[in-house]
Amino acid sequence: MYDEVTIGARLRALRRWRGMSLRTLADLADLSQGFLSKVENGKQPLDRRSHIAAVAQALQVSETDLMGGPHLSTDPTQAGPHSVVPALRAAIQTNRLGDAAVDRARPLPDLLAETRELEEVFICCDYLALGRRLPSVIDELHFHIAEPAGEPALLTALTVLVEVYMFATFRTKDLGYSDLAHLAASRAMDAAKLSGDPVAAGKADYLRVQTMPRENSWDRAQIAAEQAAKMLEPHATDPLGIQVLGMLTLSAAMAAAVQHKTAAAGAWLDEARALAARVPDEPLVNWSSFSTTNVGVWGVAVGVESGEGGAAVLELADAVDEAKLSARRSRHATFLADVGRGLARDRNRRGEALRWLRRAEAVAPQRIRNNAAVRETVGVMLQQAREAAVGRELRGMAARMGVPH
Repeated sequence: MYDEVTIGARLRALRRWRGMSLRTLADLADLSQGFLSKVENGKQPLDRRSHIAAVAQALQVSETDLMGGPHLSTDPTQAGPHSVVPALRAAIQTNRLGDAAVDRARPLPDLLAETRELEEVFICCDYLALGRRLPSVIDELHFHIAEPAGEPALLTALTVLVEVYMFATFRTKDLGYSDLAHLAASRAMDAAKLSGDPVAAGKADYLRVQTMPRENSWDRAQIAAEQAAKMLEPHATDPLGIQVLGMLTLSAAMAAAVQHKTAAAGAWLDEARALAARVPDEPLVNWSSFSTTNVGVWGVAVGVESGEGGAAVLELADAVDEAKLSARRSRHATFLADVGRGLARDRNRRGEALRWLRRAEAVAPQRIRNNAAVRETVGVMLQQAREAAVGRELRGMAARMGVPH
């Protein structure tokens, strides 16, 4: 039964381990007892960041304890990316600035060329291919930093290392390795600090905000994003600086939304829109996709986090030009999945929700089959399914995600 692996099942086990009644947990988390009862019984997904953080805090456990760690299934597309994590972990953990784990490296221009190729792999969401090539690039960039061929070469290696650690940060985070993602972000911060480049520092701050522990920390994430944006603003004088600043404002918007600070979230989204108007609307080219289109994508994510569902989510999605997202598979898949999760909250739109989720899976299968929020939504929808056709589609998707069906 799916119930054995739902967040709800883990919630029940953790609650009983703490010796808490459902009423006590509801009071501590400031959520209704009825809602938590539905979550425990697999009838309601626990997929909003604010709800997950509140329940984890009330139970005094980590979000990983509640949501589960890296999830492996027999599906090779879902499980394959996890096979490259040990080598990536070794590269991240064994290298430090000035202390490389290897004693030789390819010429720096060759590494720059490979980094540009890896960016394409990163954008295409091929976790397996990225993970196979990334460890050696991290090793060799650290070698060039430890034994630089002059000041310009050192600065180049440092700024490129920040980008490479961005690849590592987000892909390990996507796969459920939050500790490794946080360490990669910390390594990026060290490199950015040594470079003295304020834009590189802004990039690293963005990674830090994205990997901060979530339980009882969304206020800290908002403060960190706001402070980083304030520090970067005087230096955001070119398109790259504006794009990095824009991603920090979007991070502040999401952190505010999780804390139910609706006005603050709206203000930061407005600030992001104003910044996006100053750069071309080109998600594929811009840093971390920052653009008017990407602000719309984050608007959907903030709306879903704020509890929007059904027609309201579709209205937010209508403002996003999917054609501009199509080449940026990671962002496109996230957008499609957020719309699907929002639609799934409306019982009358479950079939439509499934179509959006299947589209997300088709765009970036490695990403979506490893997405805990999508897996939770699919599992709850599967339990609620009544129509045979919908059930078959759900069972197929559930099987690919490792959800018993």
